[in-house]
Amino acid sequence: MARTPSGTTLWVASTIAASKATTIVTNAAEAVVTSVAHGYTNGDIVEIQSGWGRLHKRAFRIKGVTVDTFTLEGADTTSTTFFPAGTGVGSVRKVSAWTQITTVMNPQSSGGEPKQVNYKFLESDVEYTINDGFTPITRSFNIDADSIGSPGYTALKTLTDVQTDTIMRNIAKSGAITLLPCTVALNEEEVMQEGQVTMLRVSVSGNNRSTRYAS
Repeated sequence: MARTPSGTTLWVASTIAASKATTIVTNAAEAVVTSVAHGYTNGDIVEIQSGWGRLHKRAFRIKGVTVDTFTLEGADTTSTTFFPAGTGVGSVRKVSAWTQITTVMNPQSSGGEPKQVNYKFLESDVEYTINDGFTPITRSFNIDADSIGSPGYTALKTLTDVQTDTIMRNIAKSGAITLLPCTVALNEEEVMQEGQVTMLRVSVSGNNRSTRYAS
């Protein structure tokens, strides 16, 4: 069913726990990760550091938790071409605190499209096109300049100063969830225009693909 952005809430991972080593990451329709005594629970959001470039720095919700293992919901690592067996280990870290960003206006996003390379053989007079990866995901939005001091404003300012990796979480009114591993930058220079609310700009630079869940 179609929906609009109205009612969507934006959250940023304001605290991410220390990394824990992973010793096994399986090839499966949903990858199972072994991390001894990880302490996570079903529904936690984690960021994966992996020897598999297609999995590295992505964010997932976890399920199927046991004492030493958990499943990355929606992480299809079946292909041993893309995910060579035994080489996906690394580390994992859990989001331990989310902070909502309020007074959001004018959200925009771009990127994620396939990058195309044109080529032509000498004996041919026709060019060909192949896909060569994907463009980086970027997002931007404005916030009310007078939201200074709010928890969301403070979290954005802190993350801007340190430029550490974080995760943006969008929750639609329908319950749909999008997770984007990223860095964020709050520009505290006021944007003033007659007849409009005074705003600040926020830029979001993606570290990998988004992960989406229906609810």
